[in-house]
Amino acid sequence: MIIDRISNAHLYEHLSPRIKRAFDYLRRTDLASLPPGRHAIDGDRLYVMLSQYETKPKPQGSWEAHRRYIDLQVVVQGTEQIGYRHVSRLTPGAYAADRDFVPLAGDGDFLTIAAGEFMLLFPEDGHMPGIAVGAPHPVTKAVFKIAVE
Repeated sequence: MIIDRISNAHLYEHLSPRIKRAFDYLRRTDLASLPPGRHAIDGDRLYVMLSQYETKPKPQGSWEAHRRYIDLQVVVQGTEQIGYRHVSRLTPGAYAADRDFVPLAGDGDFLTIAAGEFMLLFPEDGHMPGIAVGAPHPVTKAVFKIAVE
């Protein structure tokens, strides 16, 4: 897991060509002007999903992880907390291959992500996104799905 400001994205581009391409897209695209939904960058190998939603209290959140994709989660507008815990310290449920989704149970640490910041989550990173900072409020977020090479 990596958390940082978008202005420091250049520090992480060497991790993979697809991560670099995601950060390049992020720098040259006004994400706030995109409609919600899936936007292809490189087919199923790299795409971004833009969502607008209301954050939720922590008890309503759920832990998850992915096996085939790295998540680059970018808050476009608003602020939210994202939980983090290594998957080895959480209890996995049944993997849904069609959605690349592993439900997890347990507890972890929570970090606050605001507009202009990102969290890069690898397959070993359990996470709980969309958690309210204080009272629930609207958030716009882009999640880049980066196929593991």
